[in-house]
Amino acid sequence: MLEHKDIFDQISKKCSEIITRSYSTSFSFAIKLLDKKIQSEIHSIYGYVRLGDEIVDSFHSFNKIELLSEFKQETFKSIKNKISLNPVINNFQRTVNKYEIDHKLIKGFIRSMEFDLNKKSYNNKTYEDYITGSARNVGLMCLKIFCNNNQKLYDELSPYANALGSAFQKINFLRDFKDDNLELGRTYFPNLGNEKINNTIKKEIEKDIDKDFNFALIGIRKLPKNSKLGVFIAYNYYWQLYKNIRKENIDSLLKKRIRIPNPHKIFIIFYSYIKVKLLNI
Repeated sequence: MLEHKDIFDQISKKCSEIITRSYSTSFSFAIKLLDKKIQSEIHSIYGYVRLGDEIVDSFHSFNKIELLSEFKQETFKSIKNKISLNPVINNFQRTVNKYEIDHKLIKGFIRSMEFDLNKKSYNNKTYEDYITGSARNVGLMCLKIFCNNNQKLYDELSPYANALGSAFQKINFLRDFKDDNLELGRTYFPNLGNEKINNTIKKEIEKDIDKDFNFALIGIRKLPKNSKLGVFIAYNYYWQLYKNIRKENIDSLLKKRIRIPNPHKIFIIFYSYIKVKLLNI
């Protein structure tokens, strides 16, 4: 018979899984193709960062500064005490303690969320700081789980995980360009000042994304079996999204959010499975 804390931990896991499934069907499916032993841990990270994102992006009728401050305090309090009455944070602290995830990664993520509340434009340093906290650090949290506390493997693969997180975030910036600019009043790309992003600047951003993608693929080939297929699906999903974005000019991105049709998502899954399982990328 489960002890009461064990029951609450199981409920907490379910909450993180429901959040993942509700907010991202693509990531939810990719997680299902990870080793079963680590799926709940990846759900715990996605559920946590999704909660942080929602505070700054969606809860417009509430005091976001206060909510984010409480979120931050509860995070580190729960890690210390190994419990939170917030099921999502409770599930996250369990993973953080189990895999000894560096608290600097979490602080960097929260700092990026604080940027979203306070900053409307970025220079080169704050742009890189934002990407580090919001994407690279989240990727490193996941990598810690994939490597199962093998520090040598983690250190070897960290640069590739950083590149993949960087590519994903820059693509998100382009995909969400309409909402960020017109609804939230944010411009993430650096040193624009009063100048509007144009197609020449977009091409420069795409060069960076190309570099990140090419480098990240080297690391994906070195991932343990427990995670290679799931990560490769996410890689190919974003690669296709990026190809669709690359076809559009900046004016088009201000009018619509680029998506991948469901039939193409199915193709990506089969393609990725063949490459990993049969061709051993």
